[in-house]
Amino acid sequence: MHSHSRNGAAYLAALCYAAILGFSFLFVKLTVTEASPLDVLAHRFALSFIALTIPVLLGWVKINMTRRDILRILPLALLSPLVFFPLQAFGLMSTSSSEGGIIQATVPIFTLLLASYFIKERTTVIQKISLLLSVFGVIFIFVMKSGAPLASSSFGGIVLLVLSAICLSGYNVLARPLTRQYSPMELTYVTSILGSLVFNLAALGYHTIDGSVGAYVAPLAKPDYWLALVYLGILSTLVTSLLSSFALKWIEASKMSVIGNLSTLISMLAGAYILKEQLAYYHMIGAIMIIAGALGTNFGGRKSSTPIKATSVNR
Repeated sequence: MHSHSRNGAAYLAALCYAAILGFSFLFVKLTVTEASPLDVLAHRFALSFIALTIPVLLGWVKINMTRRDILRILPLALLSPLVFFPLQAFGLMSTSSSEGGIIQATVPIFTLLLASYFIKERTTVIQKISLLLSVFGVIFIFVMKSGAPLASSSFGGIVLLVLSAICLSGYNVLARPLTRQYSPMELTYVTSILGSLVFNLAALGYHTIDGSVGAYVAPLAKPDYWLALVYLGILSTLVTSLLSSFALKWIEASKMSVIGNLSTLISMLAGAYILKEQLAYYHMIGAIMIIAGALGTNFGGRKSSTPIKATSVNR
């Protein structure tokens, strides 16, 4: 593959990733009304694990992993899904889906800081300004929308969402060197096995102690819940993991995370059309800033792009 078409494919993967994530807030909102966040996580990871295991068992997908490989990928799985998803799910319980999308938008700032420190990614001044513009666009929408600084009722939820954003940034940075050694499928498989194991054990353990094992199964009788579950388990968990692993192989972590900001626009539009959340003039202004920032970060760099050195992380 030429570097040109390869980069094109990586950008396309990153855009699809943003689109899927943009709608996922909506589906998370739909599921937490039917089941506890922990059950939703257990179900969605079980589903993505099953969906991945079928092609592996049928021999369509080859996975060759040693224990050492799994240990190497373990920190990645800890950041996302093991820590990221519970923080996000519990954070969304006390905040709106727009607030969720907005805090998610600070990911590029954390990613830029972590990437420049840990994997020595370099960015130009134009890229730094663009990145901040994109993040500021999102924060602008948030401040205008809520009229006042955060209401104390959702402060805990906001803190959880900010921590989830830091987790995702760490994931972006850590995945970058790992994509040099492992295929997107291998990285996704390890993270989904761990997610499925941990969340299902936690959910079943909780229900057993609580004496409410029926509640674990109850939502599965609802067709609407299944619709949301398939979206979250297959698209939001499985497909986004594959897309981001593929994109991070060719695009710097800081660029990738700014493209992820477009998911805020998508979740905003989805919220407006489907949940009938109001759109105002400041949404438009913020949207222009987000898009301009994403373009500047990705195309305001130096011409040469050198692949990162993976040595410092593997030792």
